[in-house]
Amino acid sequence: MIRFTQVSKRYESGHDALTNVSFIVKKQEMAFLIGRSGAGKSTLLKLITRVENITRGQLLVNDRNIGRITKRQIPGFRREVGVVFQDHKLLHDRTVFDNVALPLVVAGVGHRETSRRVRAALDKVDLLDKERLYPIMLSGGEQQRVGIARAVVNRPPLLLADEPTGNLDPQLSDEIMDIFHQFNQFGVTVLVATHEYRHIDRLGKRVLELDHGRMVRGGNGEEI
Repeated sequence: MIRFTQVSKRYESGHDALTNVSFIVKKQEMAFLIGRSGAGKSTLLKLITRVENITRGQLLVNDRNIGRITKRQIPGFRREVGVVFQDHKLLHDRTVFDNVALPLVVAGVGHRETSRRVRAALDKVDLLDKERLYPIMLSGGEQQRVGIARAVVNRPPLLLADEPTGNLDPQLSDEIMDIFHQFNQFGVTVLVATHEYRHIDRLGKRVLELDHGRMVRGGNGEEI
């Protein structure tokens, strides 16, 4: 669950990235976050993952008040939120298996359990036969699927994606978005920031729209 209540974010430069944003994404929902470049989409996702701190208001994620999470608690909290980036952020000197395993290694999960979870995650994105390859040997769509597997290997209840299909052709874009839809059908809460409005019509999910840091659609306490 995600609940923004009158949340604002002002950077030290004085720029107001978000102003009085309020909305709710319920558990096991899937929603799209839209808006032009610079509207505040990436900032909003960074607040959810506690990469950035809110300036005013209240933000609840998975029933936790983000403003009250200490620095020591941040790593544990982030294991509850899977994040997929547009540029994959894969380590090119490590295999597909090792890239997906990284969050588990950091968390101190044992070798046998890590192997089981990594292969389960790769199987879900249809890349089990590519585990020994390196990212440079994969297509753009396959690299993005590795990023998704890494994001879900910890079995987070919440999955965020920041323009995950921005560099892909329409067919691959549809395949990636369908993977997010499948995870949602298995009970994962999913919030996807995108500029590709056709996915909204194709999947029929709810919409949050930002314009110059203000929520102009789907906000004001309306449940998503």
